[in-house]
Amino acid sequence: MAVLVTGGAGYIGSHMVLALTDAREEVVVLDNLSTGFPWAIAPGAKLIEGDIGDEALVGRIIKDHKIEAIVHFAGSIVVPDSVTDPLGYYLNNTVKSRALLAAAVAGGVKNFIFSSTAAVYGNPKSMPVFEEEAPAPISPYGTSKLMTEYMLKDSHAAYGLNFVALRYFNVAGADPKGRTGQSTPRATHLIKVACETALGQRASMDVFGTDYPTPDGTCLRDYIHVSDLISAHMQALKHLRGGGASGIFNCGYGKGYSVLEVINAVGKANGKPLPHKLGPRRPGDPAGIVAGAQKVRDVLGWEPKYNDLDFIVKTALDWEKHLAKRNQK
Repeated sequence: MAVLVTGGAGYIGSHMVLALTDAREEVVVLDNLSTGFPWAIAPGAKLIEGDIGDEALVGRIIKDHKIEAIVHFAGSIVVPDSVTDPLGYYLNNTVKSRALLAAAVAGGVKNFIFSSTAAVYGNPKSMPVFEEEAPAPISPYGTSKLMTEYMLKDSHAAYGLNFVALRYFNVAGADPKGRTGQSTPRATHLIKVACETALGQRASMDVFGTDYPTPDGTCLRDYIHVSDLISAHMQALKHLRGGGASGIFNCGYGKGYSVLEVINAVGKANGKPLPHKLGPRRPGDPAGIVAGAQKVRDVLGWEPKYNDLDFIVKTALDWEKHLAKRNQK
């Protein structure tokens, strides 16, 4: 029996593959390598290059490798891009997820873990935001992920597919052992961009919006270390295998940091201030969003280890330095 990880050559997916192989699980990765890298996949995992929307291919993988669980990371994730190309996002994140789910149901897969997002909440009415709040996405990205949540709920009711959907807040940092990290060129993650700026790979960085109703006027986000996020996935897998109920869970720390606070933290870690330019808001960005994340602790038994912005920044900066050396070679 094996676990199928879609998007396992990408940022978060490669950390999941590491955790699974560390746990001596049999792992198959399905990735079209549009933003991922074969070298990011842990030794021992099998890579199949292909698309999650290829229902026949997924069906063969499920049959040939006796897949009993799917962890689904593959998809498009840039909020502003979803505003300018909504149909592309509905294709990648919704239509192709539907094909993946159809293959999972047809192949008798028992457990499904989905990479969802806090973007389903849009501009929440209060902070922290809990799972009970009605979703109200303000970007096609958030809507495309919410649609997949609906498909999971309906597939559970109709076909008995057990699932956990994890609503990520802002994922950052890198494997503390330095084995993988955020490697995608032109990535838009704030801490990634800040680290590139710190190392001189960017002349400066932009701050989008300084007039939000937050303490310093810049967007407020709940940053979660990628390894803590992955531990929530591992707990979710254990939960489902043990007969636990399907459900939706926030994944965050319950504390927000502003864009300027993050820039200052990266500057501090690098030993000098970061050059940055203040600019107008981007479409689709909520002013602030912080997780109400007690449910994931109570139900899945999740215990975060890296709840510290300075540590998150350090691992991200260390990875960026490693990546720069790798790219030079």
